[in-house]
Amino acid sequence: MPLRSAGTGRVSRDPVHHPLFARYYERASVTAETRLGMADVRRRLLAGLSGRVIEIGAGNGLNFAHYPGTVSEVVAIEPERRLRQSAVESALRSEVPVDVVPGTAEALPVKSEAFDAVVVSLVLCSVRDVPRALSEARRVLRPGGTVRFFEHGRGGGPGMRFTQRALDRTVWPLLSGGCHLARDPVGALREAGFELGPYRRMLLPENGPKLPPSFCVLGTAWRPSPTDG
Repeated sequence: MPLRSAGTGRVSRDPVHHPLFARYYERASVTAETRLGMADVRRRLLAGLSGRVIEIGAGNGLNFAHYPGTVSEVVAIEPERRLRQSAVESALRSEVPVDVVPGTAEALPVKSEAFDAVVVSLVLCSVRDVPRALSEARRVLRPGGTVRFFEHGRGGGPGMRFTQRALDRTVWPLLSGGCHLARDPVGALREAGFELGPYRRMLLPENGPKLPPSFCVLGTAWRPSPTDG
């Protein structure tokens, strides 16, 4: 049921509310696990993680099944109510402890330097303020901690990039839950002060037509520790 603001009796609204897109995303993301190879991408994204992990924008929780047993806890932030409910169901089936929490990427409801790793997976395309969201990711990550990212964004030749920008200015965010096609996740991580580790640009699907959302990047970054350099 809707939450009520303390002392006011008024119903509070979720900061992100895309019920129609959430229904579509739930179906499409499950299909993509096998048809687009997303299950393999998730395994590569999360392999080798350990300790406490915060996943920002957990969606319906499809990453949860792929966390290795070396992870002691996952705090999964998801602002959209329907997707958060699905994530709770996924958490109950997970082999590692997962706590699904409401919140936004721009104001994470957790303590500073509390996590060994941050996971962002197909989320930077849709946050309202990318620099602020990454500043929050840096805040909650311990010095030397790891960022694992899988994002789509700007790619292709001049014609494709023009198409991505045109769609971002018109119908795409309205139809896709606030998603944008022409953002640069690698550049945004670098500008936020993270050190970039290995990353790989890839197409999704790897074989097939190149569509505006096809241009993806999978990789690792970290928060520099005071002793670096």
